[in-house]
Amino acid sequence: MKRLIEEVEKLKNSPVKEKVTEGLARFHQYKNLDEKQWFSELCFCILTANSKQETAIKIQDELGAEGFANKAPDEITKVIIKHKHRFHNNKTRFIVEARPHIPVLKGKVNELGEHEAREWIVMSIKGLGYKEASHFLRNTGAKNLAILDRHVLSMMVDYGLLREKPKALSRKIYLEIEEKFNTVARKLDITPAELDMYVWYMKVNDVYK
Repeated sequence: MKRLIEEVEKLKNSPVKEKVTEGLARFHQYKNLDEKQWFSELCFCILTANSKQETAIKIQDELGAEGFANKAPDEITKVIIKHKHRFHNNKTRFIVEARPHIPVLKGKVNELGEHEAREWIVMSIKGLGYKEASHFLRNTGAKNLAILDRHVLSMMVDYGLLREKPKALSRKIYLEIEEKFNTVARKLDITPAELDMYVWYMKVNDVYK
């Protein structure tokens, strides 16, 4: 843990800090966006499961909030296939089946605490596990949830926080690993949302959403 803390402290005192600050400010702006924009971000997180963020971003840019909310399923599938995303039929189905949540999604998340909102999302919306639900909530302003994707898990192994990457992430295992991640954030006096962005930079030399 000490070595990781030292690496992140270096980034906190470098130009990377400005990128992280800008990213977090962008997420905070979601508080001012409408229900369809929130749904667009939810669909983006559905698309990130088992795929690269860059691919999900391209699909989101092409479909936009109106497309996710209103386009016919076959049109959504065409766009997903165009960008060489895997599991296009399942992804389309998850997006379409999530549409009834558009009017209530933003209000429900704002009504609940971050952890309670994550539980509600995982239980209510197909295609979103704890990682994807945490990603969506971070992207819409939450600060205290860990996004345990393969980059973060690899980093935790590299720096001795985990002995090995788990083969599967049950709720119990997810929460146990999240607490280890959040402990690092507390020692750095930053939020888990900030730590996630620094870790991403360490892995891919950039800050993604």
